[in-house]
Amino acid sequence: MAVPVYFSDLKTTFTLNLYDKLGMLLEKISLKSKIRKGELVALKLHFGEKGNSSFIRPTFVRKIVEVVKQCQGKPFLTDTSTLYLGSRRDAVSHIKTAIEHGFDYAVVGAPIVIADGIRGIGAVEVEINKPIYRSVNIGSEIVHSDAIIGISHFKGHGLVGFGGALKNLGMGCASRQGKLNMHSTVAPRVSSRACTGCGTCARWCAFGAISYQDSEKKAHISPKTCGGCGQCLTVCPEKAIKFSWDAKTQEVQKKLVEYACGALKGKEKKSAFLNFIIQVTPDCDCFSSSNTPIVRDIGILASTDPVAIDQASVDLVNRQEGNQDSVLSKGCEPGGDKFRGLYPDSEWEVQLNYGEQIGLGSRKYEIVKVDL
Repeated sequence: MAVPVYFSDLKTTFTLNLYDKLGMLLEKISLKSKIRKGELVALKLHFGEKGNSSFIRPTFVRKIVEVVKQCQGKPFLTDTSTLYLGSRRDAVSHIKTAIEHGFDYAVVGAPIVIADGIRGIGAVEVEINKPIYRSVNIGSEIVHSDAIIGISHFKGHGLVGFGGALKNLGMGCASRQGKLNMHSTVAPRVSSRACTGCGTCARWCAFGAISYQDSEKKAHISPKTCGGCGQCLTVCPEKAIKFSWDAKTQEVQKKLVEYACGALKGKEKKSAFLNFIIQVTPDCDCFSSSNTPIVRDIGILASTDPVAIDQASVDLVNRQEGNQDSVLSKGCEPGGDKFRGLYPDSEWEVQLNYGEQIGLGSRKYEIVKVDL
């Protein structure tokens, strides 16, 4: 049976704006039935790395906050600390970055609570009994919340192909230890031909895994020391660092999905998901900049199924004509695979297939358009 995924394009009138349409989407997924009076509702989003400009607009988040308050819930904005050295590595820096990006109380009407504590170690082991993990390490404030709304900026991602609801739940709700668990088997490689020995990657590495030992001063990554966070890929000015797309990266996708199960444990019937297919950048909002979008702005999706909403988002993006001014070089035609165009050897379907396999959701969906 196809899962309904509600869709709003970006067309408006003088009497119906995008915030109104966002409210209509939340009504369609029966948000009021998921929240009881006084319940703590986690709004899981990505505040964007400092310098990034493609994160979801705080005014959209404010509308979601207003609807949760109408349901008599108590919303809070949340995310977890990063593995890499950046502006969101600890709760103090994270909150400062979020406020600088407009997510302060005066704008959104809800407080920010970093889910894994001040140093990324506030976590709970959640039993899931899945093929890879018996339990997963989830940020404590996610676990202790009563309901969760995943608010995701849909875009490309260098390790898992694309980032949507599943990644927002899996990587985004994991503690620092959980992120290490997911990434620890994946170490990038350096192209000695492209590397100029500038030292940028080593300065950003949080694990001290990068050295310059040979006579040509080329970067070398120690697989034993590497935490697999992928930040070196994002900061290398020569694009000399790549992941090897093999069984290990497929394993990361499966681990991500199992962590998503842990984030939803006990809240399966008290969860909802929104994907904003707007400013679809080639890379994650963890970048300290935002590249040209690969397709035009498409709209907003809402569902109670994280697998279905991600499948629908992929399909909507792939149906578009690629932006010739972007870094997308293959799959530009309507119907072409935009994510393999960005990352030719990626197998982004793994996370969707595995999510369906372990009962997290369904790849079968039906788009239900919210009309004017």
